[in-house]
Amino acid sequence: MSFSEKWAIDRRLVSATLFLSLFGIAMIYSAGQVEVPNVVTERAWLSQLRWLLVALLGFTVLSRIPMPWIEWAAHPIYVLGIILLGVTLIIGEGRGTAAGVKSFIRLGGFGFQPAEIAKIATILWLAQNLSDRDSPLRTLRDLVKPGAIVALPLGLVMLQPDLGTSLAFVGILFAMLYWAATPVWLLALVASPVVGLFLAYDTVVWSTYILIVIACMVLFLRSRLFLFESVALVLANFASATLARPLWNSLANYQRNRILVFLDPEVDPRGAGYQVIQSKVAIGSGEFWGQGFTQGAQKRLDFLPEQHTDFIFSVVGEELGFVGTTLLILLFGYVLIRLLR
Repeated sequence: MSFSEKWAIDRRLVSATLFLSLFGIAMIYSAGQVEVPNVVTERAWLSQLRWLLVALLGFTVLSRIPMPWIEWAAHPIYVLGIILLGVTLIIGEGRGTAAGVKSFIRLGGFGFQPAEIAKIATILWLAQNLSDRDSPLRTLRDLVKPGAIVALPLGLVMLQPDLGTSLAFVGILFAMLYWAATPVWLLALVASPVVGLFLAYDTVVWSTYILIVIACMVLFLRSRLFLFESVALVLANFASATLARPLWNSLANYQRNRILVFLDPEVDPRGAGYQVIQSKVAIGSGEFWGQGFTQGAQKRLDFLPEQHTDFIFSVVGEELGFVGTTLLILLFGYVLIRLLR
């Protein structure tokens, strides 16, 4: 019996993931090849390579742990993640452009982000909770416990405050509920207050939206929802609209700018929109075949901020062109398909 058969390992999935990891390290190396190099960008690829080796070791160890052990450890790991998030609020510090966000804990020369541990912990305990159910989730009441499991770490991350990471927890919740065979109509109802929050900028648009929500509940879902749930859902939509302006005002300036720039980078081309605009220029300059590995002009002249982290895809587009970026996206798609099989 082969190793992959003994441990139920998908060799194609592992090979594709390993290739993507090595490709990413190569592009991080390329991102450090600039006209005026610095220690951070020059050595970033070495740091990533070390973490890849650590990850491979962790993968080897974890793949041999029996599933009942992981199920038993789900709750303690979740509690540990919550404790670490609480400690982060006390002794945490920021990093890079998020200097005002308490998201990292530093121990000597080693630093880590507890929210990443909390993500894994939340996934484990949520998976255990959903798998222990005797019947699928069919009502809003069924979603209370899964929602509470996610709400606690989400709230602690919001207090840091780290809007981007907190949104990842929302994605985790909806993705896991979907794969737990939760009806799409129920997920849509739960998401409706969030959608309403973004539509509350215009009274006419929001009013039209809430009428559509109520009409759908009356016409299609009246036999599936209790009166209490229906009223609660409508009230949640009204509450989200009421909270839209206070929530917007509570955001830090950089968070507001990120949202505005996401909608239109040209509103601040020399400030918050600079990175997005320059990344689009870099990707466009790669054309069909790209400018060649390590040869990207935008990158070499340091027009791309954070080119070895957040905007690494721009380096791929500039140096490998349309062909390289397309193949990369297809490979990510292949990994996703293998994971979902």
